[in-house]
Amino acid sequence: SGIPVKERVKVSQNWRHGRCRRETVLKWKCEQVTSFSSSLLLPWMELDGEYLYLSQAENIHAYRLCPDGAGLQRHPQAIFSGHQEDVCRFVLVNSHIVSGGGDGSIVLHKIHGSYSVKFSAHEQEVSCVDFQGGLIVSGSRDRTAKVWSLSADRVGQCLHTVQTEDRVWSIAISPLLSSFVTGTACCGHPSPLRIWDLESGQLLTCLGTDFHCGAGVLDMFYETPSLLLSCGYDTYIRYWDIRASTRKCVQEWEEPHDSALYCIRSDKNYMMASGSAYYGVVRLWDKRQTRCLQSFHLSSPTSSPVYCLRFSTTHLYVALASALRVLDFTA
Repeated sequence: SGIPVKERVKVSQNWRHGRCRRETVLKWKCEQVTSFSSSLLLPWMELDGEYLYLSQAENIHAYRLCPDGAGLQRHPQAIFSGHQEDVCRFVLVNSHIVSGGGDGSIVLHKIHGSYSVKFSAHEQEVSCVDFQGGLIVSGSRDRTAKVWSLSADRVGQCLHTVQTEDRVWSIAISPLLSSFVTGTACCGHPSPLRIWDLESGQLLTCLGTDFHCGAGVLDMFYETPSLLLSCGYDTYIRYWDIRASTRKCVQEWEEPHDSALYCIRSDKNYMMASGSAYYGVVRLWDKRQTRCLQSFHLSSPTSSPVYCLRFSTTHLYVALASALRVLDFTA
């Protein structure tokens, strides 16, 4: 709302037609990123107003965004540590960072202050976490998902352990705080998307049917309590409306080059952005169309997955194997 109408129209057209200025704002050695044999979803990042938070090895760095929109400051304003191995994923909620690491632990940091809590969570690496309403949910390579309390007298206490029969790649708490959904590898169990009751830990429903073996869900995003986006190894973006059906998604889009999709985000309206497994390909989608609007090849000279992406009104941030790239659509 703070952008003048003329500028809004210009930026909108730039997104639609793929007009942007590309810049590599950060680089790091590939050795800092956990190897493929250990985890496929690094580095990770979150965007919050004036800062971008990026996981690099066992730490999370906070970088201040430049006020003129021209990238970000190269030196971190803060570093959040605590893991003994690489951070696999983290979330930023209500001025708190909750991260899961390759050491099987979960760490909670308060951004503005020195308060932090660390506890052992899983026997193997914590592949994914979410945090809402004083509860943490975590998923692991050890084929379990767990619900953790953060109330004052029960910090780090496990409330429920869910046996998923599969490695958990992604996890998300419903905005209603009544349930959570797990995205698994789809190897040991035929349904990669399952919804669990947050209070009891019981299975509520499975989303979809007839998934091929290995159609694991690598990322998901709640738009509303009933609308969920998912993507993964089977190259499809799926849009689920839980009110309409749990057996069939209401829309789906196929990655045209048959690449696994590592990450997905939307503006909770018509626009979506997805990151592919090869050559740093980012695609922009309009939900009202079946084909993607634009595609950007951001990895050169070597091929890299898009591990994570985030976007604001004017910028798209893309985390690759050894660099953070920014697309500026105000140009």
